[in-house]
Amino acid sequence: MTTQSAAIPAFKPAATSPALTAALLVTLIAAATIAGAWFFQLVLGIVPCPLCLEQRYAYYLAIPLGALVALAARGGAPRPLLLAGLAILALATLANAGLGTYHSGVEWGLWKGPTDCSGPVVNLGSAADLLSKLDTVKVVRCDEVQWRFLGLSLAGYNVLISLLMAAISVWGFAATAKR
Repeated sequence: MTTQSAAIPAFKPAATSPALTAALLVTLIAAATIAGAWFFQLVLGIVPCPLCLEQRYAYYLAIPLGALVALAARGGAPRPLLLAGLAILALATLANAGLGTYHSGVEWGLWKGPTDCSGPVVNLGSAADLLSKLDTVKVVRCDEVQWRFLGLSLAGYNVLISLLMAAISVWGFAATAKR
């Protein structure tokens, strides 16, 4: 005869892999951030400049790569594969933080931005094409802030979010390397 406590094993939650946790967090943060960027663009009408669009590339990489690393961690993939995925996530998000810092500096006038989206317009083409171009082209300047909250532009918030994702990726990498 067994007692009730002996028949029911003690509840032990499964240990979550740091690679799984880090990859899921990066994926969720990246997805929420890109959804926010699309909200600002499509709902609020804040059109992104060329540098803003380039900053989205890291998120477009982080979402599927983070999901793949999470699936690999959940499936018990080899540690070197998980470490490689987390390292790529960390490097991509750190590079994006650098691009966001550059863009923020352009917005604050600390340095010059790319000539295609900041500074004076030097080539308007021929006079015949000028009127048709004015009807179809809206130049969004990289050195003009369209929206600020608490003193930071969207490029500034991109720096903070990218640094957070990089820190999570580095934590996941370090914790997975120790296992």
